[in-house]
Amino acid sequence: MDTPRPSDRSAEPVTVDSIAHDLRTLGLERGETVLVHGSLSELGWVCGGAPAVVDALQRVVTESGAVVMPTHSPGNRDPDNMGNPPVPDSWADTIREQFPPYRPAVTPTQGMGAIAECFRTYPAVHRSDHPQHSFAAWGTDAEAIAGGHAYDYSLGEASPLSAVYDRAGRVLFLGTSHATNTSLHLAEYRADIDADTTKHASAVLAEGEREWRQWTDIELTDTDFQACGDAFERAHPSAVETGTVGVGESKLLTQQPMVDFAVEWLTANRS
Repeated sequence: MDTPRPSDRSAEPVTVDSIAHDLRTLGLERGETVLVHGSLSELGWVCGGAPAVVDALQRVVTESGAVVMPTHSPGNRDPDNMGNPPVPDSWADTIREQFPPYRPAVTPTQGMGAIAECFRTYPAVHRSDHPQHSFAAWGTDAEAIAGGHAYDYSLGEASPLSAVYDRAGRVLFLGTSHATNTSLHLAEYRADIDADTTKHASAVLAEGEREWRQWTDIELTDTDFQACGDAFERAHPSAVETGTVGVGESKLLTQQPMVDFAVEWLTANRS
């Protein structure tokens, strides 16, 4: 497949200055706590790539606010649950014994996109300790937002998602959609949906020693997140600011009312 010309991706270069301008036009303000989901490829030809987006976010929010991103690493999991096709059964013990432990400063993100992978490496960014469902935070309260992330029920009340909720934070989609709206997982824990629980395991560091750690979580799914988010926007159109950042469709909304709506929506719509 031919690589598109830069001028085919956007009429002008997308720069730190233009991204910061677009973010302010969308409604993002200094001092806010904002949870960001971004797709670099959707923003156009970004001059400098992912660092330009991170720089712009930090410029707008400043250290008086907080920028937060999911930095998940789902591959650090029990071999019984490793993908489709699965790994051979004969490999399981070796994987459990040899898989490198999760380390916040070292372990790369998986499936989070270039912006989140870049953001986690920035100075003064704090990354939480969960081996699969970590978040990274920068700015005021960054340590508090990323700290104390429980292994059990990893996207629930003792997670950075709940910390953003408690701070009346907002959610920013940069060329992404509700299909990747991690905040809706928080609603899964709060909804009355009789979710099954299951055991998970990952390689972690405990007091400097590698160990294979198990934890308990509910069966999480995001298959209906787009439908839930669309329903929220229909019910509360004034709650969502829409615009473009670069050339990417972008949205900004407050997390609390969205999660509260999702609790009721999931309770009513999940069997």
